[in-house]
Amino acid sequence: MADITASMVKELRERTGVGMMDCKKALKEVGGDIDEAIKHLRKQGAAKAEKKSGRATGDGRIAHYIHAGDKIGVMVELQCETDFVARTDDFIRLGEDIAMHVAASAPRFLSRDDVDEKALADEREVQMERVVKEGKPENVAEKIVEGRMGKFYQENCLLEQPFIKNPDVTIEKLVQEMIAKLGENIQLRRFARLAVGED
Repeated sequence: MADITASMVKELRERTGVGMMDCKKALKEVGGDIDEAIKHLRKQGAAKAEKKSGRATGDGRIAHYIHAGDKIGVMVELQCETDFVARTDDFIRLGEDIAMHVAASAPRFLSRDDVDEKALADEREVQMERVVKEGKPENVAEKIVEGRMGKFYQENCLLEQPFIKNPDVTIEKLVQEMIAKLGENIQLRRFARLAVGED
């Protein structure tokens, strides 16, 4: 088993923001491989986030972002359990990052649950027409459309979009990682994006 040095723990802590003892434990579990330790901590974070997801979020803050040139503005409501967490630099930065992401990626909906029936029906119709034009057999057409609907959700639902600063992580995963780090339930409740000249 590899020796876990203080410099390894320090590097892992700087890359993840996780506490020293958790970093040391993760490194021990994966034999000292820092990249594997990061994956291990992410998996643990998702499990912790799942446990906290039922807790009430009665505090939080409104984050905002105005894009250069003042042509695009975004407001995001990010909720947490206490005002203590709402005032932390990590929570503030999370809100700002999400607001900036919304400005750049222009999601139409927060999650799959928010997609209205008309938008879904319209998209399914468009995709079915494409599949038929491509000459795909009827027995696989529906499966192809379902696969393309997954792409529709990823492009249009904020929580499923890859984060612009790190496309390996979705916005939902970004929030889960912050839940694990701060130890409180965090909910992205709503957002508004305004762009000059757009409806």
